[in-house]
Amino acid sequence: MAYQALEVKTPKPVLSWAGHPLESQETQMAKNVASLPFVFKHVALMPDVHLGKGALVGSVIATKDAVIPAAVGVDIGCGMAAVKMPFNGDQLDGKLKKIRKDIEAAIPVGFEQNKDIEKNVINWQGWQQFKDLHSGVKRLENKALKQMGSLGGGNHFIELCLDSENNVWLMLHSGSRHIGNQLAQCHIKTAKELLKLSEQKLPDPDLAYFVANTPEFAAYWRDLQWAQNYARYNRDVMMARFKQIVEQHLAGGKATKPLLMVNCHHNYAEKEVHFGEEVYVTRKGAVRAQQEDYGIIPGSMGAKSFIVKGKGNVESYCSCSHGAGRQMSRSKAKKQFTVDDLLSQTEGVECRKDKHVLDEIPGAYKSIDEVMQQQSDLVEIVATLKQVVCVKG
Repeated sequence: MAYQALEVKTPKPVLSWAGHPLESQETQMAKNVASLPFVFKHVALMPDVHLGKGALVGSVIATKDAVIPAAVGVDIGCGMAAVKMPFNGDQLDGKLKKIRKDIEAAIPVGFEQNKDIEKNVINWQGWQQFKDLHSGVKRLENKALKQMGSLGGGNHFIELCLDSENNVWLMLHSGSRHIGNQLAQCHIKTAKELLKLSEQKLPDPDLAYFVANTPEFAAYWRDLQWAQNYARYNRDVMMARFKQIVEQHLAGGKATKPLLMVNCHHNYAEKEVHFGEEVYVTRKGAVRAQQEDYGIIPGSMGAKSFIVKGKGNVESYCSCSHGAGRQMSRSKAKKQFTVDDLLSQTEGVECRKDKHVLDEIPGAYKSIDEVMQQQSDLVEIVATLKQVVCVKG
């Protein structure tokens, strides 16, 4: 599948890998972004694209000398981690429920936080910069410390998976927790205040931006990088606990050497070089897929997930989708599906099956197979995974 250029009259084109026409609201959102004066070359939409705040989830926005905090979003550094273990699926027989219970006991989910703080969390380098962060989060240092190594809620999950060769994989999805959210809110507020002062007209106030070489831009960029590092390390901390639990059950507690480890963001911004120019690239629900980059594209809690390798497609700014993408809102999913639907759609998966996770039912998501088909020019599939245990917030 190659991209199609949307038929929109905007200063910069919009290239879409979605393979289906966008709905009118989605098209408007794409047009709004493509009309901004500082957007570079074109806007790229991934195959899992859907409505977001300000910008579409599943969009890659390259900009010159400006960045849009609401386009990065409030879960700064949200992303995935996966580890291929030297175990075989047969070793899991009869152990799935116990493994799930142990994960739930070791890793706080939802709004929960850790009661005890591990040494590796206290020793994280990032705490040294905490004093430099936005004054609006100063009171949150203790909470940030206790939430390091916690999952959160919504679509965040921890899964034990098997690939098509019956190898055991550990996989999880999480971000920068409350601290990342609060940092984002502080800076989005500042950007909107600046927009009001400038009396500039934007198609959507959520596209309020910071201009490079201003104190506001510098402060946001510093806090953004900090929160992205927090998110990455948060996944590492949880993964270490998860790995220990699985080793307890399958290797008598003996530490093992992983066969492959991947940790990638899908809500973030970085400085990169594209088409020979240095630009700021915001991936809002998209994964970097430069040549040889490993990435993770999860399905929903009853569907397949994929470990991929990037093909370095320049038109997508070397990016790919970050998952299946929702096809209906959380409230609509709760109205449309029943717990019986959830039971049938998550058959064979050891997971919660109650009304509180109905909004995460596989039927609320696009088909992951179709999404993968649409991006065969962006990534190659390295492994196809299917979960046997799923823990959600």
